[in-house]
Amino acid sequence: MFNPTPRQFKFLKAFLFSLALLPAARLLLFGFTDRLGANPIEFITRSSGDWTLYFLCITLAVTPLRRFTNWNWLVKLRRMLGLFAFFYACLHFTTFLWFDHFFDVGEMLKDVVKRPFITVGFIAFVLLIPLALTSTNGMIRRLGGKRWQWLHRSLYAISMLGILHFWWMRAGKHNFEKPIVFGTIVALLLLVRVYFALRSRSSQRTSAQKRQVTPTPT
Repeated sequence: MFNPTPRQFKFLKAFLFSLALLPAARLLLFGFTDRLGANPIEFITRSSGDWTLYFLCITLAVTPLRRFTNWNWLVKLRRMLGLFAFFYACLHFTTFLWFDHFFDVGEMLKDVVKRPFITVGFIAFVLLIPLALTSTNGMIRRLGGKRWQWLHRSLYAISMLGILHFWWMRAGKHNFEKPIVFGTIVALLLLVRVYFALRSRSSQRTSAQKRQVTPTPT
């Protein structure tokens, strides 16, 4: 079983952090070298939206992967990966607010209400904010472990809203390939979580039955 030393883990985390910044660095590079294509706003919007969903899926995959591999140290990377999902969601939303509406919040909200796919995406973004705000150790202590876990389980619902946003956006061009891939990944990860939850309950029930059957020593 691979179990990195503190030094190895620090290097691994720094390496993953650098990799996670590459999509943003690519957008900056393309912007400065005039390689964002004929529609730069669309390029940035789509790229940031895609990477939001990538990081949501990667974050959701941490717990199943940990359970299958017994690599418990993976949990220490989940917070960073989740914050990168929020980072790219912020970039996605800022592009919409800045370039589409020039920071006119009133006009933006009218657009949110008028177009369902934007409404769903906006709801998903708003729901991500409390998860980002409660990602610190201090907030975990204040909320308590169980309440914090219940709050952060909403990441599945947020991911599904993000996929629905993506699906409706692609509906005009009848191009559903990527939304289907993302939806399948999230559905499989959710099924894995359900499987482990059912197995845990079954194990607890079996242990309780054994304790009842085992005679107490006199």
